[in-house]
Amino acid sequence: MKITKFVHACLLVETPDRVALFDPGTLSTPHIDIDSLTRLDDIFITHEHADHKDIPFIKQLVAKFPDVRITTTAQVVKQLAAEGIKATDAPSEGIEFFDSPHESVAPLFGQPPEEIGIHYLGLLSHPGDSHSFHETKAILALPVSAPWGSTIRALNLALELKPKHVLPIHDWHWRDEAREQTYAMYEKVLGEQGITFHKLQTGQPVEIDT
Repeated sequence: MKITKFVHACLLVETPDRVALFDPGTLSTPHIDIDSLTRLDDIFITHEHADHKDIPFIKQLVAKFPDVRITTTAQVVKQLAAEGIKATDAPSEGIEFFDSPHESVAPLFGQPPEEIGIHYLGLLSHPGDSHSFHETKAILALPVSAPWGSTIRALNLALELKPKHVLPIHDWHWRDEAREQTYAMYEKVLGEQGITFHKLQTGQPVEIDT
């Protein structure tokens, strides 16, 4: 499985049989070259926030890949339909949803949106904006920084759930020096427990043997 991160929470996940893009939001999409994408079977959007959902960019993807499946929440299905984009809130083959509620954003914002956690091909879990989930597959896309969450809580969650691999996401809020320092600490602490931490860099794929 080849995985490429594009700033913040967006992951391109490639296997020989399927290619998926997770949470292409406004912080990530300026770093994605659509022309370089030769295949796209799925787009997954965990919730409606703009840093996870860039509608103009999704329109460009649909124009290039008209048969792409878009899987998301009922709220986002309606928003995309208003833009003439077809989507579904039902999982397709190889996809499982899991309980992964968006963390509270009060008092900065109103009620948190509807959110889905996604298990992909029985191998990778993407929880969206949550530290309140209780399951993972072997590869966990872990939100490590957010106004709604704690970096320490994220680390402890990985130690509790014990995936084989951790992919750091949702870290746009850090300057580069802070990211490098925190990645190094995560790598050390998780490595002591036999968990591989991947220090992802934007646009640079990593290969994970599944």
